[in-house]
Amino acid sequence: MARGSYRIGVMFSTTGSYSVVARSMLNGALLAVREVAESRDTAALEPVVVNPAGDLSRYRELSCELLGSGIRHVVGCYTSSSRKEVIPCFEKFDGLLWYPSHYEGFESSDNVIYTGASPNQHVLPLVDYLAPRAGVRAFCVGSNYIWAWENNRIFREALTARGGVVIAERYLSVGDTEFDLVIAAILRERPDFVFNNLIGTSAYAFFRAFRAACRARGIDQANEIPVVSCTLSEPELSEIGRDAIDGHLSSSVYFSSLQSQANATFISAYAKAFPDGPASSADAEASYIAVKLLAAALQQAGTDDARAVRSAVANQRLVAPQGEVRIDPQTYHAWLTPRIGRSLANGQFEVLLEARGPVAPDPYLVQSSPRFAVAMRSPTLRVVQS
Repeated sequence: MARGSYRIGVMFSTTGSYSVVARSMLNGALLAVREVAESRDTAALEPVVVNPAGDLSRYRELSCELLGSGIRHVVGCYTSSSRKEVIPCFEKFDGLLWYPSHYEGFESSDNVIYTGASPNQHVLPLVDYLAPRAGVRAFCVGSNYIWAWENNRIFREALTARGGVVIAERYLSVGDTEFDLVIAAILRERPDFVFNNLIGTSAYAFFRAFRAACRARGIDQANEIPVVSCTLSEPELSEIGRDAIDGHLSSSVYFSSLQSQANATFISAYAKAFPDGPASSADAEASYIAVKLLAAALQQAGTDDARAVRSAVANQRLVAPQGEVRIDPQTYHAWLTPRIGRSLANGQFEVLLEARGPVAPDPYLVQSSPRFAVAMRSPTLRVVQS
């Protein structure tokens, strides 16, 4: 089959409150575009890069502009609110959004390919890890939008199934950095851990302020009241700062410290292409995966028609930096490998727990509902380090 060439959209908010992660996602996507150009096995891609700057109305406007110009595929969005905002545009123009971020699940659109983690690939493994090790009394904090609301709901159900309890939930506006009252409430309640669903600058400010408040009271925060997340990644550790960078737990399908040839190649290429950073992240890898799968599916389909490409992508397999990745033909979410990591002072994560291989996506928690304790026990996870 002759090699086709197609324009694609690449849409990330490289300015704004969550720009650090978004820039790493853009880097991951552009690295994949570069590698595709050097290969003869997949379709060639011409990226059209746009920046919504964290403005939901701009996400919608830019999506409709890209699709209206004849582009059929867009790799982009980090937040769930931005994804929800643009899906009607993709339905109207019959395009495909390649969504490369972990998310809260309970969605399956004919116009979206999901290459980030579903709740059974990040929330449930985190609860499974925490319950026997850290305890079952949680205090939840989050940014005031759908990701935090839904993630906390899933977490609460899973923890309750384990005999645990969520002591309290607190939500702040995206970008808010005033945490005095929230931290006072946490220290008053003394939970076993804090479940963090803050994003961007809000998260970084919270980590710093909470560590400082604990230190002032003689509390070893990392060991006595650890902060656990499904969002924390390498580029964000440097934003937190050295005084509060270590000892945080993160549930993710990818860490840059993974020991494999595929990851070593990816990290080397990423560092060479983007020496000024930010560092790679799970969402950067998901963007990289999205572009690689898109290019392969375009080549197989021989057209950029959304229906044809959607059908073709279910046949693709990719040896990604995290391991084997493929798209589930029923949900069009990715099979991914869950892991638990702990942040280190050097800006990396040590892997404490990992699945034995890729886990099927279950975006609606049909097969792994946390409402039933027996259903959420995962025999596929093995301890790497205690």
